[in-house]
Amino acid sequence: MRKMTSEQLRKLYLDFYAGKAHAVIGSASLIPENDPTVLFTTAGMHPLVPYLLGEKHPAGSRLADVQICVRTGDIDEVGDASHCTFFEMLGSWSLGDYFKKDAIAWSYEFVIDKLGFSPDKFAVTVFGGDEVCPRDEESADCWRRAGAKDKNIFFLGRKHNWWGPAGTTGPCGPDTEMFVDTGAPACSESCDPSCGCGKYLEIGNDVFMQYFKDAEGNFRPLEKKNVDQGMGLERLLCIINGYSSVYETDLFDFAIAKLEELSGRKYGEDEEITAAMRIIADHTRTATFMLGDVKAISPSNVDQGYVLRRLIRRAMRYCRVLGVDFSALTVLAELFADKYAPVYPNIGEARGRIAAELDAEKEKFARTIEQGLKEFDKVLSHIPGKVFPGKTAFRLYDTFGFPVEMTAELAAERGYTLDNEGYEKAFREHQEKSKAGAEQKFKGGLADGGEASARLHSATHLLGYALRKVLGDENIAQRGSNITPERLRFDFNFPRPLTAEEIAAVEKTVNDEIAAGTPVVCEEMSVGEARDSGAVGVFGDRYGDVVKVYTIGHSREICGGPHAANTAELGKFRIVKEQSSSAGVRRIKAVLE
Repeated sequence: MRKMTSEQLRKLYLDFYAGKAHAVIGSASLIPENDPTVLFTTAGMHPLVPYLLGEKHPAGSRLADVQICVRTGDIDEVGDASHCTFFEMLGSWSLGDYFKKDAIAWSYEFVIDKLGFSPDKFAVTVFGGDEVCPRDEESADCWRRAGAKDKNIFFLGRKHNWWGPAGTTGPCGPDTEMFVDTGAPACSESCDPSCGCGKYLEIGNDVFMQYFKDAEGNFRPLEKKNVDQGMGLERLLCIINGYSSVYETDLFDFAIAKLEELSGRKYGEDEEITAAMRIIADHTRTATFMLGDVKAISPSNVDQGYVLRRLIRRAMRYCRVLGVDFSALTVLAELFADKYAPVYPNIGEARGRIAAELDAEKEKFARTIEQGLKEFDKVLSHIPGKVFPGKTAFRLYDTFGFPVEMTAELAAERGYTLDNEGYEKAFREHQEKSKAGAEQKFKGGLADGGEASARLHSATHLLGYALRKVLGDENIAQRGSNITPERLRFDFNFPRPLTAEEIAAVEKTVNDEIAAGTPVVCEEMSVGEARDSGAVGVFGDRYGDVVKVYTIGHSREICGGPHAANTAELGKFRIVKEQSSSAGVRRIKAVLE
């Protein structure tokens, strides 16, 4: 295999699938459109959920893209060789078009002919079947016909080779995963790609959505079957080049070199320094994309902003390990902007905002540390014995943002030992409560396709129009949306709280639009035509050549749907709360009665 850069790999993948009659579409935002189940786009399929559920995509039934994603569930694992919080997902899609035969043949062709992997070292897993759905012999036969060695085809259970549904009901089906045999010795006679011993490295996955699971738990075949093929750019790039970690690829090597220059330390000199450099580089890259996102995420104490703040402050904490100033993050962010601007222009355009937000967070964190030090000294005087309670250490972290590593260092300097077990217990309890709260907060939503959610979705369009009209600001735009069947939440850019009179005027404007009883009209047109027609939207390559424009009363907006059929279906609109979301962003919660 030849050495490859990230730019070459992206182009190779997209050109390959464009050659198979796939329309290449742009990446969507890191904040999912009207999906209240998650804070971030965590997979390539997220922006395409409406189309996987049956909506017609403006670009057609064969698509390919490189989608930016964020996953923070493994944030504490970042620092090892492979975990990243931000990543790019190479994806190709069949929306009721081709199925297993073509998908598998093209996957094999790309991996073997284009990437240059050896057929002898190429392995796959397929669904082994269970009492609910049969063994996926079709996929295994397709792999054999494509050229895969029979000895390298493994049948595994539902845990390893089944996808979905995303909720309790919906499309689902078997998947088939692709691996490279590293040549490492087998851990046992039964060694296969599921054992995790390191002999096999996953490089991609084909998901076949061929069933629909209903509310009774029955699986019925779908009339229109979909294919979702995905490959992680960072991981694949690492394997192709024979690197031991993703941080050796061209996506990170320049950032690591800059940290070496700033700190005078060497990457790889010891585990602590290596992990610190990886964490700083990873978190800064993620923060750069969050701050530069088309929906302009800002650090805050809630939702996406909370995750962003946590990443920035965790990176700053590890700056202390390297002995570099917090401003190192701003330096690295500029380098990441240089690297990614040719691929994602919005990152280059947001350079000033990214730097300003990082500098502001640097000042806030400095004050947090100062406040935390004062609180540490205060609680220390009340602790009997020489063990610093883990619960107290967690309170310092949770309330004041004071890193537990600093608590441990300060405690040791004063002859105390930190109760790590107590801290971990308090932290786990906090995670469980947060998870339960999040599940309650985000349960249901527009992704369920329900009528109530669709009506509230239409109401958000009218709300956006009403805000621009009442506040006299055409630049007001959506900065986030969260819809459940019970209510809508709408974030928008505005520098101050709304007055009672303005809130009443916004409500009246929306209700006047509803009372007019106008049909909801959907049209397909080019991006240029949408822009010229006055449609609201964040224009860019993310939409593709053709877009859907929904006209709802006086609102005209680019959107994927679904919506009510007529504004008269919405009922009475009422704002229940108006508050701050983050700096320069306001939040409205409203209901339909």
